[in-house]
Amino acid sequence: MFENSVKAYEEAKEVIPGGVDSPVRAFKSVGGTPPFIDRGEGAYIVDIDGNKYLDFVQSWGPLIFGHCDSDIEEAVINTCKKGLSFGAPTLLETQLAEEIVDMYDNIDKVRFVSSGTEAVMSAIRLARGVTGKNDIVKFEGCYHGHSDSLLVQAGSGMATFGAPSSPGVPADLTKHTLLCEYNNIENLKKCFEDSNDISCIIIEPIAGNMGLVPASPEFLKTCRELCDANNALLIFDEVMTGFRASLKGASGILDVQADIITFGKVIGAGMPVGAFASSQKIMGELSPDGAIYQAGTLSGNPVAMAAGLVSLKKLKANPAMYEELNKKAVKLINGLKEVASKNNIGLQVDTRGSMFGFFFADKMPKNFAEVTDFCDFEKFGKFHHEMIKKGFYFACSQYEAGFISTVITDEDIDACINAADEIMKNL
Repeated sequence: MFENSVKAYEEAKEVIPGGVDSPVRAFKSVGGTPPFIDRGEGAYIVDIDGNKYLDFVQSWGPLIFGHCDSDIEEAVINTCKKGLSFGAPTLLETQLAEEIVDMYDNIDKVRFVSSGTEAVMSAIRLARGVTGKNDIVKFEGCYHGHSDSLLVQAGSGMATFGAPSSPGVPADLTKHTLLCEYNNIENLKKCFEDSNDISCIIIEPIAGNMGLVPASPEFLKTCRELCDANNALLIFDEVMTGFRASLKGASGILDVQADIITFGKVIGAGMPVGAFASSQKIMGELSPDGAIYQAGTLSGNPVAMAAGLVSLKKLKANPAMYEELNKKAVKLINGLKEVASKNNIGLQVDTRGSMFGFFFADKMPKNFAEVTDFCDFEKFGKFHHEMIKKGFYFACSQYEAGFISTVITDEDIDACINAADEIMKNL
């Protein structure tokens, strides 16, 4: 059933560390061999053994219209015929930036980069340059890419400067990162008591990297108030939620506005792309207008811009689709919860737009420590493994969110719930 993938994985491990180019793909959290994907077809992916899976990962979020959407595919092919990259400005960059700016009252300008990691790294540099301060506040369980300053682990205190969580990261770089517990207001206030050198708070307002865990309105309001009172900037990492949680991302369903927003994934419709955006005043500090340097040879790559432009235009032309996507997400997770309950299994569920999350737990976690403490990771791994065998592809970690695409049907969801019911009887 998985013979070709098993062979491919062994071959890959000979020439690629761990056999994968991003660690989560190795299936270490759930066990088994990762299927090697041959192609995507609408709501499905097909591996090199010919197994077909209903895809709830959607390339970790960007494929709102599923795989091989004909409009996006046509735009990519036509753009490729003109050239893959120029290292020079194109009209497509301006057009995509205009589409993004048009959506937000607090955004005047956008700078494109090639990944979410790069977007966040650049946004933090911008915040430090604008405020003239060095420290940043981040939250346990929020993932903002693998740049050195953000690879931190908790220290001994409630709020403390972070220590490196990976070899190769100098402590001198992470000493300016204060690590705080997500949704913990007192912990956050203590960060500002501990340092008068805080340049910014960076947060996933709807966390998707410890499962789906939204920040509480009170917590986000406190983030905003502390930044305003301490001459710091608030950065929303919307690499995952931008144009996913709603047409305006998390920002569109929250009362709090950020000073800087980072984007990725969806604005490239599956192509490698990221961006950071802010007001005219803040972005005016960025080179070549200002002194804060940032650059990238492949930034604004025309193929990625073309894909993203078509995707965003389709989203803006039919905003009602977010309601339909959420209905499907709710149908899926409520169905999973129902069959879990029927089989005496604790399952906690939530959605935001076309994003969903579920935890094998008896209580809904509200931060990373609670996800770790409350959730049955072994049960999740068994569930994931059995669902893969039945043709349903969920994110391969309890720490990841899932996604609905427009091409997933109610019948697909019913089939998934029925399969889950069979599995949970023996879980």
